[in-house]
Amino acid sequence: MAQPHSGGGRRQERQTDKSSAARGDTTEKVVFINRCAKVVKGGRRFSFSALIVAGDHDGKVGVGFGKANEVAEAIRKASEAARKSMEKMSLHENTIPHETIGEFGGGRVLLRPASPGTGVIAGGGVRAVVEAVGIRDVLAKSLGSSNHSNVVKATIEALRSLRRRDEILKVRGIRLNDGKAEQS
Repeated sequence: MAQPHSGGGRRQERQTDKSSAARGDTTEKVVFINRCAKVVKGGRRFSFSALIVAGDHDGKVGVGFGKANEVAEAIRKASEAARKSMEKMSLHENTIPHETIGEFGGGRVLLRPASPGTGVIAGGGVRAVVEAVGIRDVLAKSLGSSNHSNVVKATIEALRSLRRRDEILKVRGIRLNDGKAEQS
């Protein structure tokens, strides 16, 4: 299950083992692996950090960050953290209900709903989060920082701010009758 370091922070996908069927079938994507060097008396000592996105392709997604002296251990820690932080997002069929902008630190992400068949028009960390949550049609643009962690967290923030039409009407005290809104 552990994977060797793949230099350059390329995305990788891991399917969790079948024993996790009780929790649901989650997918984990390695968004970024960072290698850090500490110079010591005998040379350089390397450590690694991993940023992972986990999702069930049915509206739940989480992000995890793990550090260790070996890549496999960093990935394991990050995937545990990602599974613990999973939360439910509001989706509309295979896309999002409305346009939204998410911000975290210097990262800003714009998400727009797309018509069926468009696919996921996004890159890097945004694509990892959107695919993990189960969105199939969306247009995305990263506007701010290109820091992987901030972009992923900004995407999750954008998804967290989404509200479906029925949720908004319920809060306003309006109920739907045959597609028409009535004040209650």
